[in-house]
Amino acid sequence: MSNVKKKIKVLLVDDHPVVRKGLSSCLANRENLKIVGEAADGAEAMRKVAELLPDIVLMDINMPELDGLAVTERLQKESPQVRVLILSMHSNREYVLRIIKAGARGYVLKDAPPEELVRAIEAVNAGETFFSPAVARIALTQYVRETSRSDPFSRLSDREREVLGRIAEGRSNKEIASDLGIGVRTIETHRERIMQKLEIHSVAGLTKFAITNGLAALDSGPKP
Repeated sequence: MSNVKKKIKVLLVDDHPVVRKGLSSCLANRENLKIVGEAADGAEAMRKVAELLPDIVLMDINMPELDGLAVTERLQKESPQVRVLILSMHSNREYVLRIIKAGARGYVLKDAPPEELVRAIEAVNAGETFFSPAVARIALTQYVRETSRSDPFSRLSDREREVLGRIAEGRSNKEIASDLGIGVRTIETHRERIMQKLEIHSVAGLTKFAITNGLAALDSGPKP
């Protein structure tokens, strides 16, 4: 068996010839990488992918014909084995989120050092993801926001969940305070915060929410 390690085949896609030349020069001396071709726009990129069968498409976002977003989406459907690594000057939230949702496996900023770009190519080729630190922060922040929206309970503290469960059982503030060993005024504060966080402003609404989300039994509710 040969001990020669298979080179990672990379297709460079950028509408600026100077950028492509710079990338080619930067990556050409890497023993484990092979630049198999270049493309100046998205349409050419799709043709070159079919022709050259690269492992990695290193691509800018803003291009004529088809932009990087459109190319990424098409490759996901037509050539899912090809992994897209975005190399862009943009680190704003809109660009980052759109390209991640399109299926890109990595996103490196153009001002990143060459070593970071090489690590990104190697990581993406290995089936991992790679994002420049600034891009990773944007993605993580958005993930936290979406998780908070999809999981309403993540907005509540443990104590607020306890209080909500007892509200759904129809207990009064005084009874809840006695159950939890805290003051009635504190329970009132918890109730107000729960309503604000969940944007629900009635006991009936809180009860329905608690039952729907499994915090209270179906027979829970204000006692007659």
